[in-house]
Amino acid sequence: MDDHAIAPPGAIIVMGVSGSGKSTIATRLAEQIGFRFIEGDDLHPAANVEKMRNGIALDDEDRWPWLARVGEELSQFRGEGVIITCSALKRVYRDRLRAAAGGTLSFVFLDGSKDLLFRRMGHRTGHFMPLSLLETQLATLERPEGEPGVVTVSIDQPLDAICNAACAGLAAALG
Repeated sequence: MDDHAIAPPGAIIVMGVSGSGKSTIATRLAEQIGFRFIEGDDLHPAANVEKMRNGIALDDEDRWPWLARVGEELSQFRGEGVIITCSALKRVYRDRLRAAAGGTLSFVFLDGSKDLLFRRMGHRTGHFMPLSLLETQLATLERPEGEPGVVTVSIDQPLDAICNAACAGLAAALG
């Protein structure tokens, strides 16, 4: 982790569109800083997963119950260090998660070009999210520039560099 220390309590959402590497980065960050890791995809209602598997984009009504479950996890681990993956595509979603966290909530926004995301998703196997839904996620994404507690990290670099940049940004943000 280099020499960037992040001490609990705190919560981190690793966010971005599908294919940005949320699960990989969040798992690595959790190991490096000693936080609990929760895979946000596992919190989706079965109906959401089935819709996405069938190439049907989720709308706000589909996402609210999922975001509520992510928020429940955040509140359950209040006072502990926890990292949860969640696309958190809109500001209103992130604000809802901030309220649920009831304390410090940071976001690591994994940012990459459309071409890079398409290449990554095209090589991915065993995930319910089809490549066809990336366009809808990109169209829905409200970039979090200027929001409090957000660290933006380019995914167009090696895994270790992404994790080091995320840790350095989080350490600076949490001061």
